[in-house]
Amino acid sequence: MKDTPAGWPRISSSVFYADAAAAIDFLTEAFGFEVRLRIEGEGGRIEHSQLVYGDGLIMVGSTGARADRENPVPAVSPRAVGGRVTQALCVFVDDADAHCAHARAAGAIIVDAPTTNDYGEDYWADRTYRAVDPEGHQWWFMQRVRQQGEPVGRQRSLLAS
Repeated sequence: MKDTPAGWPRISSSVFYADAAAAIDFLTEAFGFEVRLRIEGEGGRIEHSQLVYGDGLIMVGSTGARADRENPVPAVSPRAVGGRVTQALCVFVDDADAHCAHARAAGAIIVDAPTTNDYGEDYWADRTYRAVDPEGHQWWFMQRVRQQGEPVGRQRSLLAS
């Protein structure tokens, strides 16, 4: 397999918002993303953007089909379909508790508070929380607290939480 272009992960996701400009502001403030590229079209519509978190990348765009496409993307926000989602995004962070506290203070809805999930010595343990952004996208933030094959007792202090 060939290397990806510089600055691009092997897989990235696009998320769509009715108010993509406000979503970009929220994602940078609450979740710590950084804007790498932002392309605005007519009337301030976000035609394309690239937000990075470490070596990860998501693209954020406006809902509604662009008229200049032969086969437009039928993009909607979860808000437009009763909060239903067809994807959830997962981001590894250094400190799930601190990240959650920051996201909560910035207005993110925390659905599941940080919890340590230990999948056994043959697997790993993660500290994870789930948040929902203002338009209903589901976000999982995870911190690896024990690697596969390490003794289970390594993360014991976090299991009490």
